[in-house]
Amino acid sequence: MSTGAGGGFQDPPAEVLAQAAAAFGLLATPARLHIVWALAQGESDVTGLAERVGGTLPSVSQHLTKLKLAGLVRSRREGRRQVYLVDDPDVVTVVRLMVGQLAERAGYPSAQPARLHELGA
Repeated sequence: MSTGAGGGFQDPPAEVLAQAAAAFGLLATPARLHIVWALAQGESDVTGLAERVGGTLPSVSQHLTKLKLAGLVRSRREGRRQVYLVDDPDVVTVVRLMVGQLAERAGYPSAQPARLHELGA
C-alpha cells in the first residue's frame, strides 16, 4: 500500500473501496438517504416512513428491501407490522455528518433537519 499525499494515510485495499462505493451507491438517491436519515432518528414501520419521506408505500418498501439486503437497515416483527431500524451505526454517523454539513452550508438550522428534497437533493 502506498501513502497518499494527504498526510501519510495508506490507501485502503480495493475490496474496502468497493464496499464503500457500494454503500455510497445505495445512499446516492435522495429517497434512500432520506429513509436512512429518518431511521437514524428512530425506528419506524413502512407506513410511517412513507408519510415522513413523502413516498408511496410500494416505493419505500422497495428502497427498504435494497437497504436491508445491503445490511444498512434491518427489521423486526412487532405484532402484525415490520419495524425498520438502521443496522450500521457507522452509516448513521456518515449520513448525519454529511446531511448536517450540507444543511448548515445552505443556512438551515442543524438542530432541525430539513427534508432532503427541500435541500435540493
